[in-house]
Amino acid sequence: MIGKKLVGRYELMERVGGGGMAVVYKARDRLLNRIVAVKILREQFSGDHDFVDRFRREAQAAASLSHPNIVNIYDVGIDEGIHFIVMEYIDGLTLKEYIAQKGRLPVEEAIHITRQIAEALEHAHQNNIIHRDIKPHNILIGPHKHIKVTDFGIARAATSSTITHTGSVIGSVHYFSPEQARGGVAGQKSDIYSLGIVLYEMVTGELPFSGDSPISVALKHLQEPFTEPRQLNPNIPQSVENIILRCLAKNPSQRYDSADGLIQDLNTCLSPERLNEPKWTTEQIDDEDEATKVVPAIKDDLFETKVIEKPLQDTGAEHNKEQNGDAEGSTPKQKKKRRIWLKLAVMTLIILLLSFGTYQGVKMYIASQEVEVPDVYNLPVEEATEQLEALKLVVDASAERYHDEVEEGHVLRQNPVPGTVVKKGSTVRLTVSKGKLKIEMPSVVHLTEQQARNVLRNFTVYTMEEHHDEIPEGHVISQDPEAGELVVEGETEVRLVISKGKRTFKMPNLKGMTLDEAKAVAAEYQLVINEVRQGYSADFAEGQIYQQYPYDPGMEVTDGSKIDVWISQGPEIRQKSRQITVALDDDGNDDHPGRGKGKKKQRVKVEILVRDYQGERKAFAEHISKTKTYTVDVVVIPRQSALIQVFLDGELHHEEQVGFND
Repeated sequence: MIGKKLVGRYELMERVGGGGMAVVYKARDRLLNRIVAVKILREQFSGDHDFVDRFRREAQAAASLSHPNIVNIYDVGIDEGIHFIVMEYIDGLTLKEYIAQKGRLPVEEAIHITRQIAEALEHAHQNNIIHRDIKPHNILIGPHKHIKVTDFGIARAATSSTITHTGSVIGSVHYFSPEQARGGVAGQKSDIYSLGIVLYEMVTGELPFSGDSPISVALKHLQEPFTEPRQLNPNIPQSVENIILRCLAKNPSQRYDSADGLIQDLNTCLSPERLNEPKWTTEQIDDEDEATKVVPAIKDDLFETKVIEKPLQDTGAEHNKEQNGDAEGSTPKQKKKRRIWLKLAVMTLIILLLSFGTYQGVKMYIASQEVEVPDVYNLPVEEATEQLEALKLVVDASAERYHDEVEEGHVLRQNPVPGTVVKKGSTVRLTVSKGKLKIEMPSVVHLTEQQARNVLRNFTVYTMEEHHDEIPEGHVISQDPEAGELVVEGETEVRLVISKGKRTFKMPNLKGMTLDEAKAVAAEYQLVINEVRQGYSADFAEGQIYQQYPYDPGMEVTDGSKIDVWISQGPEIRQKSRQITVALDDDGNDDHPGRGKGKKKQRVKVEILVRDYQGERKAFAEHISKTKTYTVDVVVIPRQSALIQVFLDGELHHEEQVGFND
């Protein structure tokens, strides 16, 4: 069969399971390009036309179910005599395999699984579909322990001839209800019984009934008590054992009325106040039934009065007279009889009238004490409560459940169902929607972006990037919603800020700026001015930054980098003195004053010019007639020399440079 294409669409890839009725294959739907499961009926069933017809009807009915805990049925068909069902493919274990791996399960996990199965049953029962074969083999465990129930109603398709062909009972007798074991009709409470056995097996690791043959097991279902769960596992709370005891009551009337009632019990069974509650017994349910016994409808024939007529014993003569007529009229005896019959007729009429009046009175009284339960589905619980209380009904809205479609705070389910006639003062139990299942938002801060996306695979994720000094590049800086907030998987949008690492940029040039100007630039670039020092600078005016360290302009830096700056005090000034001697001869002549021998004294004009840091000035200007020494003061700065020039009678006679370090 591997590689075969059913109806040219479903390509069988591998066999993944099988049972007494069918073989299951993993397949690819070539039309929709998706993986599906295809259940193919075994060949021996094809000849049983009753079975095939019932199988198709049941499969089509099950296909109408739409619930998160029920395996979706996509298609039902036949190809060359091969009858098949196309279903949702679940990549996981059956509950039977899971129990075999784990042994007995923790009570909390078992309750979580049971609640999901009960949710599936409740949905099916509301759609008038009974499973009839609830067992761990038909419970699939998907990702995140999500439960899916499969094979709804399929067991009903079996006929007596089919059972003869296979030589075995369809379904597993270990999970049959007593009514199924005796060949009776399976109803909602049969599914509840089977689910009770599944819960029993999960918390104890054992089955309540076992035997050498299916018949011996069936008889035990009918006749024998089972070992109570707490005897096998003392860690089971009494409240949980009570649920099992009630589900496994041999009398269906003592079980839960519906899967919804079971769900309400499962929702609270692990509450601290219930863990050590009294043990459940059949007497409890008997008392409950007595307290809530339904008054039968009163029928008209309850007060009907019947008159039995007895034939009169007439004589032959009297009979002849009646036949021939009596011209003279009735005799006194006859008149007396007529009066008696008239009285009897009147009394009978009075009794009938009194009976009818009593009947109508009782009927009116009972009618006045009864009301019809309205439909409050999907109403806000406050509005539903108001409607029900207006009809003198008691409202119990303590049960809550998550639901994907019904809005939070609205009525998800009601019991009794709409249209039921109940007495005033009766309790109507409402299950209120908690909205879609909410979980705590996981924390993904500091994870890499890919790790975060793996954690948030059931969310819609948006990202943006920004620099961060501490969180490495590619890691999550922050998330919205924050960790711990309650969110809905599949709907909530998550926004992540991803680190680009530290921001790098070129160091700006602070030289020539004042300190205030430099601080403004540093704030803009998210730099820190660390130490501020002062020094002399011949290149920058006083108050200007003339040096920055350790980052020169143009170097790569990151946010928060620290930098030291030096503020100019102007150039460093040194004052120096030089001795300048202007030498003249004692005697001079007319042609060369002071430069030769002569008898006449000559006057020479001396001018000493200075060019230094302070500018250009004339230090000395006078006439002399003999040698003279001048002290010339100059101001010098680094990398700049002072110039001293000596002019005699307007001609440059001598010049000298004075450096900063001379």
